[in-house]
Amino acid sequence: MADLSHLLQQTMSRRHLTAQALAERTGIRTPPIRVFAQDGAHGPVHPTEAELAELAVALALPLPDVLDAAGPAAGAPS
Repeated sequence: MADLSHLLQQTMSRRHLTAQALAERTGIRTPPIRVFAQDGAHGPVHPTEAELAELAVALALPLPDVLDAAGPAAGAPS
């Protein structure tokens, strides 16, 4: 199981996306994206299932992979 932080960092790097560019694609504010990329789903800001779905679409990743990477923190209120 990949950690959300690792998955986001790796995919953003491959696609040459910054947190700001990803925020523009998803509608998620830049600070939470930075937190998700740095601390994963278990950091101080927990991604919602809707945010995880938006990230999956924007990064062309399978949603089950993103949800698996987020683990039990997926869907927690942010």
